[in-house]
Amino acid sequence: MWPYYPYLLATPVPRYTSFPTAADFGEIEPARLCEAIEGVEGDVSLYLHIPFCEKICFYCGCNTGHSARRQRLESYLAALHCEIETVAALLPRDTRVRRIAFGGGSPNAIAPEEFLSLVNALHAKFRCVDPVLSIELDPRTMSAEWARAIGMAGVQRASLGVQTFAAHCQQAIGRVQGEDVVVQTVDWLRGAGVSSLNFDLMYGLPGQTREDLFDTLHRTRVLGADRVALFGYAHVPHIVPRQKVIDASQLPDQAERFAMASLGYEYLCTHGYLPVGFDHFARPGGDPLAHAVMDGTLRRNFQGFTDDSAENLIGLGSSAISSFPGLLAQNEKNSGRYRMLAGEGRLTANRGIMRSAVDRRNGQVIEQLLCQGQAALRRDELARARDALEPFVARSLAAVEGDRLIIRQSGLPYARTIAAIFDPFRQQSARQFSSAV
Repeated sequence: MWPYYPYLLATPVPRYTSFPTAADFGEIEPARLCEAIEGVEGDVSLYLHIPFCEKICFYCGCNTGHSARRQRLESYLAALHCEIETVAALLPRDTRVRRIAFGGGSPNAIAPEEFLSLVNALHAKFRCVDPVLSIELDPRTMSAEWARAIGMAGVQRASLGVQTFAAHCQQAIGRVQGEDVVVQTVDWLRGAGVSSLNFDLMYGLPGQTREDLFDTLHRTRVLGADRVALFGYAHVPHIVPRQKVIDASQLPDQAERFAMASLGYEYLCTHGYLPVGFDHFARPGGDPLAHAVMDGTLRRNFQGFTDDSAENLIGLGSSAISSFPGLLAQNEKNSGRYRMLAGEGRLTANRGIMRSAVDRRNGQVIEQLLCQGQAALRRDELARARDALEPFVARSLAAVEGDRLIIRQSGLPYARTIAAIFDPFRQQSARQFSSAV
């Protein structure tokens, strides 16, 4: 369906869940985050990072550790409660919290009562106004008790780490979970009132074939996923040491990865899903993400594509990133140091970047290209980008109409590569990112 030009995909590019990206962060003083929180205007979204999993997958590049060490886990949660109090005390009193997201790791690696304690603390310390709650979950460690907790907390959206239903691929990536485990989790979550259910899927896995991917997509649709995120596996063992366990000789080549991405897009678009970018999908009708696509309000943040319109996102927990119009700030990554600082009532952000007016403008162009498939450019922006855009325009992957740069349907797989043209940091950095497809 999509034309394949491998040389246009040869350079790895960021996923652009922020701009500038985390790869461009430098050292900052925690005081910067303090000033940003105290100066918040408008609604706020919260993200809580739970860096624990009961089982660690070979492919995972997340900041996470094993949850078996209870003392460490309990110490972390105590520090997180302290950070909640510290941040809440700094926010202007009229600030409304409208979104709360729990991610990781696997939030269900902690006990259900520990999760409810966090939810209660957020409601007690912040001014939560009908907040939308979402959570990432590992089906392998889901339970009826956890489903009850999700129902009690009023979680409306959940994302399941499914990845693949192919048993040999599960073995290769260290994530073995039978279909019955996923089915039971879906039943529990629907019974708990979850109205929007996302499946995270992957292509480009070791030993994976197009038939394996087709079967996974079919099972996903039959199980009633409201959203699907179809990611290409990024094999970067030099950055994620645990990936060294994976046999790189079994990975599909770039051409096969492209064919898998095309297959996923075509299957989901012809089976009732609306494309969100080129690798996310949502059922039209009741899903808010689909509405955001159709009315042009789709945004992009650290959780990926979103219908969240808030300009302020506060990250809580080790390695969590906060986003404000003029600042991106990341908390201390080291769990031990995070626990010490947060436990003392201090903000822990030590990396980040101040966003200049130029950064914000470039970020706006990149976000519009990825979310709306087009962006209005100033004359000077178009002039600077013209040579880099020429290969895409010449192959009808993109078009320039007046002051608008438009990514054509055939150019969707190249969207991140086109967006990177407006990222001046990429001209200065040799850092390796994931494959564009």
